[in-house]
Amino acid sequence: MPTNTKHFEFHRRDLLKAVPLGVVGLFQACRTAKADRSEVADDDWFSSTDLRPLARFPEKAPMILLTDRPPLLETPLHYLREDFTPNEAFFVRWHFAGIPTEVNTAEWRLGVTGSVNRPLQLSLDDLRHRFEAVSLVAVSQCVGNSRGLFDPRVPGAQWRHGAMGNARWTGVRLKEILDRAGVRARSVEVAFRGLDEPPLSASPAIERSLTLDHSRDGEVMVAYEMNGQPLPLLNGFPVRLVVPGWYATYWIKSLSHITARDTPLQNFWMKTAYHMPNNPGANEQPDHPAQDTIPINKFEVHSIFVSPEPGEVIAAGKPREVQGLAMDSGAGIQQVEFSSDGGRSWRDAALDPDLGRYSWRRWRTTWRPPVRGVYRCMVRATNKAGVSQLQSQWNRGGYQRSLIEHMDVRAI
Repeated sequence: MPTNTKHFEFHRRDLLKAVPLGVVGLFQACRTAKADRSEVADDDWFSSTDLRPLARFPEKAPMILLTDRPPLLETPLHYLREDFTPNEAFFVRWHFAGIPTEVNTAEWRLGVTGSVNRPLQLSLDDLRHRFEAVSLVAVSQCVGNSRGLFDPRVPGAQWRHGAMGNARWTGVRLKEILDRAGVRARSVEVAFRGLDEPPLSASPAIERSLTLDHSRDGEVMVAYEMNGQPLPLLNGFPVRLVVPGWYATYWIKSLSHITARDTPLQNFWMKTAYHMPNNPGANEQPDHPAQDTIPINKFEVHSIFVSPEPGEVIAAGKPREVQGLAMDSGAGIQQVEFSSDGGRSWRDAALDPDLGRYSWRRWRTTWRPPVRGVYRCMVRATNKAGVSQLQSQWNRGGYQRSLIEHMDVRAI
């Protein structure tokens, strides 16, 4: 096999061999939890324990398996205690089973066509050596991250908090590529397509678009590295679009074509898919679906717990560090507050150093549960624009969750 070809094969029998290893360990944890359940005052503590199976795909550590065709792999919570999510544990989300499993970079080209004066066919070597290399720390997050926590439940991939990761992305400013192609004055949008293929010829190929101004803001990037290494195939090798502060539906993986357009893109993926209620908080009622919707776009303010983990038992009367993550679309996290009494009282958590406006921000606090029992812990973030997490939220897509999160913790 040529050294410039990135390749893997994955068969369902490999998955079946991988999954039981994860299930054994998880169900052992389940048995331990059941043994103690009689002492638990709140069933939320037990039901929140993660018992989902693990699977190991090529270039990946064991990850939480949602589906194998297409691969949907969630990052286990303990990896979110690292500032930069390891490439081998970075979440995976594809729409179609027809994903690229081999890319020969000697033959691969990134096409730039449409409303341009100089159409381009750029090799990976071109991107690495004919443009200025830039780096940016940014969270990539599925818009359905935490969907599995909505109540009432909604259809779709039942992610918990692990459909996101933080990485240092290195590549080329999209603006420079567009400038080299000479985008014509009448252009209004730029559209992006990858190497993944729909299962049927009648299925709409995935193509997303950004306004021309957004595409040329100097921050949107065509990335060829994450965390100093080539992208894993499952995360978009050889290059992917990076749209900092926006949900990952725009971060086209295995990017193969860029099209400057003089009319807005009106395909299924822009007109119908990934739409949310057009109101603050993207809220609607289960019996009154919103009629006015808009395409998904920027992150909302959100914060989560990463330690202790759901179902973990801690010691009463002893100090314990509680930590988590907070993020927004780029204004920056101003404050994170922690409550151990169900929101009746709040106190500020300490913030770790800022890794960049599009990175998540780690928060920490020390908590000493005074007596044995089950405590409802809550976390609330506020950004520098004064926007805080929501008291209530529901929409039929399970999109852009920004609720104040809670976790029931048992102290003994």
